[in-house]
This record gives sequence, C-alpha cells and structure tokens, in this order.
Amino acid sequence: MLPINQLHHLIRRELEKALVSAIAAAKRAHETATDTESIAKSKYETFGLEASYLAHGQSVRVAQCQADIRDFDALFTRLSGVSEVNVPKVSLGKLVELMDTEGKSQYLFVGPGAGGLKVTWNKYSVMVVTLASPLGRAMMNKEQGDEFSLLVAGNRRDYEIVTVN
Repeated sequence: MLPINQLHHLIRRELEKALVSAIAAAKRAHETATDTESIAKSKYETFGLEASYLAHGQSVRVAQCQADIRDFDALFTRLSGVSEVNVPKVSLGKLVELMDTEGKSQYLFVGPGAGGLKVTWNKYSVMVVTLASPLGRAMMNKEQGDEFSLLVAGNRRDYEIVTVN
C-alpha cells in the first residue's frame, strides 16, 4: 500500500504544478486584456471585455490553487501528529480503497479541496475526493467492509470499502 507521507508529498507537488500553471495562464490573460490590440474600436468589439473576464477568472483560479495548498498543508500538519489508535472510518485525510461489483479497485484520498486531482505512485493511481462530492458523502463515516451504493449518471453503482488508512 502507498505510504501516506509519500502520498502527501505527491499531492503537494501536483498542487504546486497546478498553481504554476494557473499563474502562467492568469499572466497571459492579463497581458491579452491590457494589450493595445484589445482596445475596442467600436461598441460592437468585445474582445477586450472578454479578455478581462478571462483574466479575472484565471486570477480566481490562482487564488483557489493557493487556498488548496494552504488547506492541504494544514491537513498534512494535523495528520502528522495524529496517532492511529482510532477506528479507521472514512473522513478527511483518509486513504480509501474501494472495490466495485466487477472487482475493480480504486484508491481515493479524502481531501479538503482539489477534488478530481490524480497522482500516481508506482502502480497506484489515487484520486482526491472531497466530502462535498456525491462519492465523498456516500463514503463518509463508513468503515472497512462496509458497502454502499451511488447513482452515477442514472446508473446504480455498488462499492465495498476494502481499506481505510
């Protein structure tokens, strides 16, 4: 199984990559919005306005990436001081292995944000899910061996929780 401290490092690295990408996109969008070529020559030319909306959206994305990094850093700091005495229930900061009815396993890390982020370590692919997502809500407080169902695109999917770390 994937060591949790290595998982933390991988998630942090992917969050930093997302931040660098978001900063670059925000810079490009800002440069486009403020370029002299973007100035409207008539009331019907909206390129400059559209570019400014894009620049704003990209700056919001930068702020979200920064918040994700802060939230994960706080979570990882808190988790590093927690002993493993408690019963492992699905909650924030847990690594969960799910198996569907076809025997296919998937690994999920329950994080404070960045839902959908994927990291790979050796043969393991781990996706971050939040407790606000339908899957996160369905797994919340479940334990190893528990089963649950989830409606995905109108189809019922059944899962078993194989491990909770």
